[in-house]
Amino acid sequence: MSWRPQYRSSKFRNVYGKAASREHCFDGIPITKNVHDNHFCAVNARFLAIVTESAGGGSFLVIPLEQTGRIEPNYPKVCGHQGNVLDIKWNPFIENIIASCSEDTSVRIWEIPEGGLKRNMTEAVLELYGHSRRVGLVEWHPTTNNILFSASYDYKVLIWNLDIGEPVKMIDCHGDVILCMSFNTDGSLLATTCKDKKLRVVEPRSGRVLQEASCKNHRVNRVVFLGSTKRLLTTGVSRWNTRQIALWDQEDLSMPLIEEEIDGLSGLLFPFYDADTHMLYLAGKGDGNIRYYEISSEKPYLSYLMEFRSPAPQKGLGVMPKHGLDVSACEIFRFYKLITLKGLIEPISMIVPRRSETYQEDIYPMTPGMEPALTPDEWLSGINRDPILVSLKEGYKRNSKIVFKAPVREKKSVVVNGIDLLENVPPRTENELLRMFFRQQDEIRRLKDELSQKDIRIRQLQLELKNFRNSPKNN
Repeated sequence: MSWRPQYRSSKFRNVYGKAASREHCFDGIPITKNVHDNHFCAVNARFLAIVTESAGGGSFLVIPLEQTGRIEPNYPKVCGHQGNVLDIKWNPFIENIIASCSEDTSVRIWEIPEGGLKRNMTEAVLELYGHSRRVGLVEWHPTTNNILFSASYDYKVLIWNLDIGEPVKMIDCHGDVILCMSFNTDGSLLATTCKDKKLRVVEPRSGRVLQEASCKNHRVNRVVFLGSTKRLLTTGVSRWNTRQIALWDQEDLSMPLIEEEIDGLSGLLFPFYDADTHMLYLAGKGDGNIRYYEISSEKPYLSYLMEFRSPAPQKGLGVMPKHGLDVSACEIFRFYKLITLKGLIEPISMIVPRRSETYQEDIYPMTPGMEPALTPDEWLSGINRDPILVSLKEGYKRNSKIVFKAPVREKKSVVVNGIDLLENVPPRTENELLRMFFRQQDEIRRLKDELSQKDIRIRQLQLELKNFRNSPKNN
């Protein structure tokens, strides 16, 4: 019996990636060389933000999207952090508000002026202190305005209510550094991956762990909720050190539904899911490929479509929200690729080839807009609501009428669940202890060298004194 490939009818099987021409890229950007596993890039319909290499603190650029081409070396930066910036995220409901987190243990909220920066910005509209270690991740709640999540190397996730500028909840169920956070559609569940090799599904308001998977054969790095399908997808490494993806049922993490090996490369796999088209994109850190798949509710669940290939390796990728896409060109997804070697940010559009120039309703269903479904008080009281959907038919450009108002407050102790977060410092990790040990060894070597130099100088002086006393002039 001859083997025949299975044919799947799909409107997305011919989707192709199209890289922007050089004049539509952002050139001359000193992209950060930090090895932290993040994208270092955030984009919305108005601005592109990129974490940059800087000395004496952390900074990032904010560039209006229409300002393509070469960026001047003295272009204004957001540079208020005292340590390296590790993550940045735009507010999904207010386009000129961005959150950043840093090695200086703070989370900061910045308000970008209309038209972009004219001079360096050093003052944040809100500074949030509650973590005792560097903060590696920030995520905005998908349906509630002014609710921000931050994850730190103190193994805690803090939930901030920006209306009052303080943490209101703390998730303290992780035994090591948190690697990734992802929300389901209405934000009622939070999935996390952790360095302790566990995948967790958490109810964020109570901090209760609903499901937990100990991933021994599949060491998880990244996780993403697959929309409203009640499925999770993780990327990680198999026991043979090959890159791997796994699909899970969010209500039963005892075993993955499927596991699939991707390749033998070593770079981290970043997953991106488009709930409107049910498409999954996999981009490897350090390589130039972006694979894409179609997700279905029935076996085999995951169907490979195609691959966008590029010789330039990517450090990270920003993703444009749906309302910022070009619907007239049948664009269904857009990446902003960070190419460190060239100092270049390259937009890559994923396009469905259609001959008709009319609006394609089948590839642009109703999608979450820029209006929040809940207030912070409503969400904290236990209410859940799906995102407010909009149509992209007329070219959705509605500007949000919400204005961010920073609360006025004094700096004080931060008490959550009866614990002062600024005083309750967790035990140091093995890596931190090793860094401290090597720093101390370097300091000891430096002091020994100084003592040795002083000892040599003393001997020289003693010899000079002896020669002076024995000289004929002094006899």
